[in-house]
Amino acid sequence: MDPLSDRTRLIAAATRRGDGRRPVNPPIERASTMLSDAVGDMRDAGLGPLYGIDGTASQDALRRAIADLEGAEGCWLAPSGLAAMTLPLLALTRPGDEVLTTDAVYGPVRRFLTRYLAARGVTVRFHPAEASAQEVAAMISDRTRVVLIEAPGSLTFEMIDVSAVAAAARSRGALTVMDNTWAAGLAFKPLGHGVDVSVQALTKYAGGHSDLLLGSVCARDAGVIKAIAEAHEDIGLCVSPDDSWLALRGLRTLPLRYAEQGRSMMQVAGWLARRPEVSRVLGPALPGDPGHALWARDFTGAASLFGVVMKGGDAKAAHAFLDTLSLFGLGYSWGGFESLITLETPQMAFRERPPTLEGPLLRLHVGLEHPTELVADLEVGLAAWRAALL
Repeated sequence: MDPLSDRTRLIAAATRRGDGRRPVNPPIERASTMLSDAVGDMRDAGLGPLYGIDGTASQDALRRAIADLEGAEGCWLAPSGLAAMTLPLLALTRPGDEVLTTDAVYGPVRRFLTRYLAARGVTVRFHPAEASAQEVAAMISDRTRVVLIEAPGSLTFEMIDVSAVAAAARSRGALTVMDNTWAAGLAFKPLGHGVDVSVQALTKYAGGHSDLLLGSVCARDAGVIKAIAEAHEDIGLCVSPDDSWLALRGLRTLPLRYAEQGRSMMQVAGWLARRPEVSRVLGPALPGDPGHALWARDFTGAASLFGVVMKGGDAKAAHAFLDTLSLFGLGYSWGGFESLITLETPQMAFRERPPTLEGPLLRLHVGLEHPTELVADLEVGLAAWRAALL
């Protein structure tokens, strides 16, 4: 039989045979203390978790499912996507080291790098968000320990040749860590492209219902696995069995939701791109986007998240646009079943090289609503935009 698709494997893991009569989904086991039959068994990890922090059935099943999806040998869970991003950075850097990353890096990660790690002797340098792989490679120094990759970049969606950056980093003795939330472990496999660590905010697509906070960290290399496993243990990170169960449930339908929302995104984004009020739409899956060729070469799908740069206008007009919408929620997240919209222009002030924007920058997440009805809602918002400019 040919290798199974992700869509099938995510379900086949639940229906495997050989474990006797059991429920399809693992039980939720809430536990801190684990009991043993004899004193000699109490430190035998082969008999199961020694303490609740080691995880029980739902955490174990989720770790195995994510590792299989990412093609990893080791997988760890963290209580949020941000915690998952900070774990490998803490595990793999030491005072005197440097992290090289994009100027478009996710805001809370930027804060962690410039505030927490910097205070402990780890410096950070930011390469231009639109830099090529060759330009990033030229910035890797003797001190660079980690190259942190976002593809596409946060808010402005720049792409980079991940394989080329990973190869350049490895040749210079640096490790690579990639935020793989946008691809959800489905549309892109970082570890298969030479990346050392793949991180996801499971809060987003894996959860899928905007009701949990969770993150995952995956790796293949034995040395990297050892470093992350020890840091995870030393810090004492653990996650709720209930949240793990919810994320595991979300994984079973992830491929269908990801594909459907991606199709709707293309319809909504394509409509916006044709509007006279819009200067440009940002998203590598869109033909004409600067990162489209790299996306088409390496990715098998697209997230339902994209950016819109308005043509002129100001914050007042942007507020009128967003406040008029009824189907797009105002909230900071994405990957759930609901459509969301945010005004992101103020975030550009934190960048070393803020991009040139023709007007306010909006970020849209397309949910599972009917796309033609989302377009109708946006049409009402654009009417409010135009009225605010009079």
